[in-house]
Amino acid sequence: MGKRIIQQRRGRGTTTYRTPKHKFRGAAKLFPLMKENFETKVIDLITSRAHSCPIMKIKKANGELMLSIAPEGIKVGDIISNDINNVKVGSVIKLKDIPKGQFIHNIEINPGDGGKFCRASGTFARVTAKLKDKIVIQLSSKKEKSFHPDCRAAIGIVAGAGRTEKPFLKAGNKFYKMKAKNKLWPIVSGASMNAVDHPFGCGRSSRKSKARPCKRSTPPGRKVGMIAPKRTGRKKK
Repeated sequence: MGKRIIQQRRGRGTTTYRTPKHKFRGAAKLFPLMKENFETKVIDLITSRAHSCPIMKIKKANGELMLSIAPEGIKVGDIISNDINNVKVGSVIKLKDIPKGQFIHNIEINPGDGGKFCRASGTFARVTAKLKDKIVIQLSSKKEKSFHPDCRAAIGIVAGAGRTEKPFLKAGNKFYKMKAKNKLWPIVSGASMNAVDHPFGCGRSSRKSKARPCKRSTPPGRKVGMIAPKRTGRKKK
């Protein structure tokens, strides 16, 4: 009798596939939307296993603490504000007030949501066009996306650039990286398994896979490979 394949075991929700949220430092967001000028102070720079970049701990005027994405060049003791007359690294400003070509990160989708785009280490975006009802932003993937003018963003490039340039060198280093977020690793291809463990598994052939199309109504145990393709067979010329 074969084992359950990964698609079946993942849906059960065991600890193997569950994110260890209780070990995370917390959500890193922009400070709440304010009408008047607002200032916060950076009191610490920390590392969170939930983020690929450093996180800065900021303190509001009322003593409340919160976390936010740390940009390059930020240091403990710096003041972060939303004053458009004193723009510097880390300032949180509405997109309509940011000049064209400015490096920004942690962009909001809806005004006041805390930021959703350009949060990974070393990423940044740029303002490419400013229209009456929307602001066009070029993301780090070189794609352009339109945002509401009242959406906010932080000035600067996300800290931690060059993280992907350093090789792991050892399997142990990759193991600890994946373990920090409880990711399933290593991942074995279905063609490398035995026939009882996966629909593609079989050691009696040199064929690399058995990628056969399956129906949309196929049960989870067999729903692998080409799932309900639009067309099959050779393309007519």
